[in-house]
Amino acid sequence: MNRSRAFIDQIEALSAKPVPEAVTARIRRSLLDYLAVTCAGTAFQKEKLDRYLAFARPEAGEFTAVGMDQRLVLKEAVFLNGLNAHALDYDDGTNSGIIHLGSPVFSLLLPLAERFDVSLEKLLWAAVLGYETSYTLAVSIQPAHKLMGYHATGTCGVIGAAVAASFMLDFTPEERFQAFAAASVAASGMLKVLDDGSELKPYNAAKSALLALTALDMAKAGFIGHEDPLGGRGFLKMMTGRDDMELKDVLLNGTYAVQKSYTKPYASCRYTHPAVEAAIGFHNEGIRPEDVEEILVRTYSLAVPGHDHTDIAGSYSAKMSIPYSVAAGLTFGRADLAEFSEEQVRQEDILALTRKVRVEADDAISAVFPAKQPAEVTLTLRDGATRTVRLDFPKGEPENPLTEPEFRSRYDAMMAYGKTDPEEADRIYAGVYRAGISVRELLGGQLS
Repeated sequence: MNRSRAFIDQIEALSAKPVPEAVTARIRRSLLDYLAVTCAGTAFQKEKLDRYLAFARPEAGEFTAVGMDQRLVLKEAVFLNGLNAHALDYDDGTNSGIIHLGSPVFSLLLPLAERFDVSLEKLLWAAVLGYETSYTLAVSIQPAHKLMGYHATGTCGVIGAAVAASFMLDFTPEERFQAFAAASVAASGMLKVLDDGSELKPYNAAKSALLALTALDMAKAGFIGHEDPLGGRGFLKMMTGRDDMELKDVLLNGTYAVQKSYTKPYASCRYTHPAVEAAIGFHNEGIRPEDVEEILVRTYSLAVPGHDHTDIAGSYSAKMSIPYSVAAGLTFGRADLAEFSEEQVRQEDILALTRKVRVEADDAISAVFPAKQPAEVTLTLRDGATRTVRLDFPKGEPENPLTEPEFRSRYDAMMAYGKTDPEEADRIYAGVYRAGISVRELLGGQLS
């Protein structure tokens, strides 16, 4: 059986179905989340971006790099969108797929939609299909994929982005398959970018979007890929080391991938969130850092490697650290962008509390993953008293979503962090819900 053709046939069939209103509403929120996160990410790494632009000297062009004050050629806009969208590790994703979904997909779709003057409705429809493609592949190969050292945002993300764009741009079914085949060849992403203060995790999202664009170019040029890039010694075996991987069906468990995605209320890796929320609860009860003797976090095994460090090399390292994130939650009663700034993560008081946090894998908690992604936090005070809290579904999960006021507050805060004019932020927010708007209008550009 040709597993690739069977998979793409499922995506083709899904594309012919009307998108439910609840799914459309969810993908609109995902786009708003992407735009806000990317604007904030651009501000967060402005110094590095300035050095990048000074060295690379990219040509001026017609396309929007979200949050930046200049228009660039298509490939630069796509790449920098991906780099900025994932800079804060604040973008959406799914736990069962262990993948960030929106950053590769929207980073590619938005500049292409500008180029071809695509309506917002069509872009959102294509994004739903891209999310479904990325997620279905990721959930099929996890956790073996992660355990081999791969970052699914960099592997499955490039395929999802390419498929989404091929639908948005009305490729023929055969062109769509060839774009899928080329993207499968290009898929790569090293998970080691999380370790030892590395700042290259956003690079996986950036190159995914860029490689997806190249896959589209190859398909449109008529280059022919393998007839079954997933099967045999192809993608599925390469990404897991196994011959017997079951490729899941689309609409797993009867819901769209975008409905399975989380929206982060805390500015740190999703693996930290249950413990962060428990720590914020302790803060709200009146417990203070100076009262604490020790904090033990028990969680599922996949969340521990690369996330249990107490030596904090900088902001990126802090975002990946359960101990630091817990210390921030307990100290400040929140875990927003300011708590992970380069200045804040070097303060000795919070680093001292970080060193009091220990993270362990728990067999019983691991057994319920991915249906639940819990953490159990036990706080021991200096007087010997203990407090234990377990959280299965922290805020932002599909099972515990942000309310509309909570989401809007988060959007406004990130736009402000990104130095976006409040009136412009309001215009974009309203525009995402406006019927008949084009992507050019939404982004404020008037391309000829």
